[in-house]
Amino acid sequence: MISEISIIEVLYGIVLASWSLFLEMSPYLFMGFLIAGILHVLIPDEKVLAYLGESAGKIRSVINASIMGLPLPLCSCGVVPIALSLKKRGATNGATLSFMISTPEAGVDSIAITYALLDPIMTVFRPVATLFTAIAAGIVENFSAATEERSLISKPLVMMHSPAAQDCGCSSSDGTCSSNIEIGIVSRISAGIKYAFVDLLGDISKWLIIGTLIAGVIAYLVPEEVISSYLGGGIFPMLIMLLIGIPLYICATTSTPLAAALVAKGMSPGTAFVFLLAGPATNATTITMVLKFLGKRTAMVYVGMIAVCSIGFGLLLDYIYLSLGIQAAAVVGSGADIVPPYIQLVFAIVLLPLMVHGMFRKKCT
Repeated sequence: MISEISIIEVLYGIVLASWSLFLEMSPYLFMGFLIAGILHVLIPDEKVLAYLGESAGKIRSVINASIMGLPLPLCSCGVVPIALSLKKRGATNGATLSFMISTPEAGVDSIAITYALLDPIMTVFRPVATLFTAIAAGIVENFSAATEERSLISKPLVMMHSPAAQDCGCSSSDGTCSSNIEIGIVSRISAGIKYAFVDLLGDISKWLIIGTLIAGVIAYLVPEEVISSYLGGGIFPMLIMLLIGIPLYICATTSTPLAAALVAKGMSPGTAFVFLLAGPATNATTITMVLKFLGKRTAMVYVGMIAVCSIGFGLLLDYIYLSLGIQAAAVVGSGADIVPPYIQLVFAIVLLPLMVHGMFRKKCT
């Protein structure tokens, strides 16, 4: 007999899951776009090129990007606007990739909750493994022997001199200088907001929605019981956690309580760490964005290096605990840093019309 679950019910479940994911992402997305706008105004293109561009070197640009992104408290979706903005302004693909990996995996908030819910070994191991993974992925990308142009983002933009830059040289003694400076500051703030929530959001809104819907399909079809069913150590459970963690949307802070619960139930720390490393760094949305704006080969490096490093560090972590004869400790709880639902809703309501406006504006230009 044909299942009573209708197509409409399945579609409703997918839309509901996608909306739930969008609610969770919205505050971090908003923060990401806001930071992108601030960086666009405050950091000249020459600085981006000097530290993250080709002139910085294939290795140094990657290290700079990895270190810069490590402490920022942003999720894998919130980091996308900043990373694409950096790429748009001259950062290498490798530096962009490194920033996208290091930022969501080990922000200061996730490190704090790791210490609160797990143990000191995991707390120290997490940022070290994150930094290595980000640097390794960036170097592999920059040294890949590809000759074709892979980036689909426009070439580095040349910023026009803002009114603020001209006003700062004011030498008037009639009291108009401070007024000009104030006008210049307002102009720069306005330019940053326009860049973040009109130009940049318009560029990526379509693909952000597509990626979120894909993530919703996965979230609806993969129940949480599947994750908690595969406990213990070894390569097979790690591969399972890798396959589950890569496409799902889960931020570094919210993934930590789940990892702590799994460790408390008997999962090896290495297997849990695979989820902690792979889950926050990737999801269907960010993979879609990388594929669209950085190219297929870069997306393969992005996912491939995270997969390899996650398994490698998972095995290493299990070996460390085994060698030291230490039983992994975990205190099951929930992160106090998680954004309340009503705040998530506010950010979602603010973002949605901006995204729709950005998409229609993009079609008209």
